[in-house]
Amino acid sequence: MSEQTQEAGSAQPWRVVVAGAGMAGVQTAVALREKGFTGSVLLVGAEPHQPYDRPPLSKAVLLGKSEGSAFDVDFEALGIELRLGCEVTGLRPGDRELDTEDGPVPYDVLVVATGAEPIRLPGAEGVPGVHLLRTLDDAERLRPVLARQHDIVVVGAGWIGAEFANARAARAGCAVTVVKAAERPLAGALPAEVAAPMADWYADAGAELRTHARVERVEPGAVLLDDGTRLPSGAVVVGIGARPATAWLSGSGVELGAHGEVVADEHLRTTAPDVYAVGDCASFPSGRYDDRLLVHHWDNALQGPRTVALNIVGRASGEPPAVYDPVPYFWSEQFGRFVQYAGHHAAADTTLWRGDPAGPAWTVCWLRDDRLVALLAVGRPRDLAQGRRLIESGTPMNPTLLADPARPLKAATA
Repeated sequence: MSEQTQEAGSAQPWRVVVAGAGMAGVQTAVALREKGFTGSVLLVGAEPHQPYDRPPLSKAVLLGKSEGSAFDVDFEALGIELRLGCEVTGLRPGDRELDTEDGPVPYDVLVVATGAEPIRLPGAEGVPGVHLLRTLDDAERLRPVLARQHDIVVVGAGWIGAEFANARAARAGCAVTVVKAAERPLAGALPAEVAAPMADWYADAGAELRTHARVERVEPGAVLLDDGTRLPSGAVVVGIGARPATAWLSGSGVELGAHGEVVADEHLRTTAPDVYAVGDCASFPSGRYDDRLLVHHWDNALQGPRTVALNIVGRASGEPPAVYDPVPYFWSEQFGRFVQYAGHHAAADTTLWRGDPAGPAWTVCWLRDDRLVALLAVGRPRDLAQGRRLIESGTPMNPTLLADPARPLKAATA
């Protein structure tokens, strides 16, 4: 991406508009104030609800243990204007205007934080009893389904599908069948040898996992597979992935990548002047991994906004822009197990195991040139905490010592 000329001027106050009121958007607005930004901040969100956090939707909210997950942010006290229930529809960088359902919104600096949207199951739209789990409204619609203890078919065996299958549906007393077109769960997220032990977790929790099972069609009360199997279902939950919510940027001149994501540079700037992008909707180049990363996880939506805020505020004082190059991180509750991941294993040339994957606690380490680049920790949070720091520092490791699960990771350096 070529170097851009920022045109908003060098003196505050400016008008910063943030498109998207999820984690990335809210954190951008808050970080601007924390970094001393004194101009106008407008947060535009498509949903009518007070901005909320998404991870609790598949946990406490879905089980009825919480009525919501609104961010604990006093927007009024921070001088952040909210415009909710307002869909963004387009962008005209030449005019410095964001198009919305309520009309054009002028900006000096725009931050694109519209996140991702769930991929829908072809042919299932409009069929009664088919659900997604992405928004607060989705969770509210699913709560009575669990209460009625329906037979539930979950399409997709990724992180969210597994969380729902056990931690929510099976715990609520529902009979759960999970269908996955690939040969294993988490096929797109983890290597085969790492994901394979996780297949046993389903049966242990009372959920049935069917792999190599492609959905032919969904009809009221049943899911039909392409091998002719008919699975009775009081409800169908679709969790087959998400894609960046960026269709509204078509024709704007903002470069989009192969997955429809905004192509940001190392400072999280887009190809349009004074337009940044952050969170699930944007990819960024990683010098750490020599790769372009598209990260659909909560921590990315928390960390990226700090870089954007620094760079917006820093322009007024002429400070060099900050570079965004994090160690990606996420966690998930999987069938009673605390699973954490840090790094980017595609860059590795060596895989090492710490512990028995048939047991309750184990870790997989990925190395490149004897330096840790990623790890997956199941029930071993200390491994994750120490490993994340070792990834950040690039400390050389001793593979023999590293493979000993009784030895702390920090004591396995070369």
